[in-house]
Amino acid sequence: MCTAATYKTKDHYFGRNLDYEFSYGESVAVTPRNYPFHFRRMGERNSHYAMIGMAFVQDYPLYYDATNEKGLSMAGLNFPGNADYKPAQPGKDNVSPFEFIPWILCQCATVAEARVLLARMNMLDEPFSPQMPLSPLHWMISDRDESIVVESVKDGLKVYDDPVGVMTNNPPFDYHMTNLANYMNVTRDIAVSRFAENYPLEAFSRGMGGIGLPGDLSSASRFVKAAFTRLNSLSGDSESESVSQFFHILASVAQQRGCCRVPDGFEYTIYSSCCNTDKGVYYYTTYENSQITAVDMHREDLDGAALVSYPLVQGQQIRWQN
Repeated sequence: MCTAATYKTKDHYFGRNLDYEFSYGESVAVTPRNYPFHFRRMGERNSHYAMIGMAFVQDYPLYYDATNEKGLSMAGLNFPGNADYKPAQPGKDNVSPFEFIPWILCQCATVAEARVLLARMNMLDEPFSPQMPLSPLHWMISDRDESIVVESVKDGLKVYDDPVGVMTNNPPFDYHMTNLANYMNVTRDIAVSRFAENYPLEAFSRGMGGIGLPGDLSSASRFVKAAFTRLNSLSGDSESESVSQFFHILASVAQQRGCCRVPDGFEYTIYSSCCNTDKGVYYYTTYENSQITAVDMHREDLDGAALVSYPLVQGQQIRWQN
């Protein structure tokens, strides 16, 4: 499964863990302003905002997560059993899930602008190709001021405010927000005895205010842990401190290979990403490479028409000191 999050210091950051049992060979893709996007039911856009993110490139960038040059960001996360896509509907903007991220990031600079498009959108049940069926997804959309979650379910397209700035997987988002109340007594502060007025207890370890905070790999538990970590995170404003802290937030819910068995093997965190949405710099690590690698979209020709992609640096990069 997966976890997405936002973080803000001096700049705004957006990223995610992609947790799955195998990789599709994704790469960091920069789509310049004049790359032609052909939408199945919504025509063609030959001029649009540039964007950068992680994608499975098939001549067309199938983005997992991306940020455009205005700082608007999106990520699609697994949502099996709940995602429901529809036939084309007259009078609606019929957009397939595989083109949803480009559709929004092409033309929206803020979450407010995205809300306008969402109000008339239908999530179209039309795959990229017969060999590539649609993935069951829901999405997080963020700018530096707010975040929303978009879910296409049986009774329509739902748009939720996301005040905690994180998203995971099933159940639907409104469950996760309600579930947070089960952890209202968890605190980063020193534990205080509430066991009984006439029998005070003393903490025997640091961190006991966090007892009850979940540590398993389920999506509900990862949501709580990521929300707690993100909302309580502190760092300096420098790029180095901010990026480092963001990766620490994601590491709090990362999956280690061998701990979550699925029918085809073991799920693990294939990559973690962090994009400085103000500067257009996309940072990432992979499971086998914990060194942070960066791609700056503004070092590319953003007025061009050719898609640019960078294969992920996979092998561990070790710096020897002697």
